[in-house]
Amino acid sequence: MLSGSAIVTPVHQMQQYYRLGSLDNCSGKWGALVDCLKLKTKSSQEVSEILETREKEKTHIWSFRTPEEAASHWNKLFGHLDNDK
Repeated sequence: MLSGSAIVTPVHQMQQYYRLGSLDNCSGKWGALVDCLKLKTKSSQEVSEILETREKEKTHIWSFRTPEEAASHWNKLFGHLDNDK
């Protein structure tokens, strides 16, 4: 879904300039529009497969750990706090 109104507003551009140091040239939005139009010509099954594949290829913000890995990581980062008591 392409939300064009957020792209052209001065507020959006100022946020981009503040956060990234440059104005948004909207190239990502044009790519999303072209992609959307290409997907519209495919069957719903093809679209589902394409979107599932893309989702699997994305790097996610969360890294999944086993309970043992999580405990080890937690202790590495915050284990020193237990010694202060």
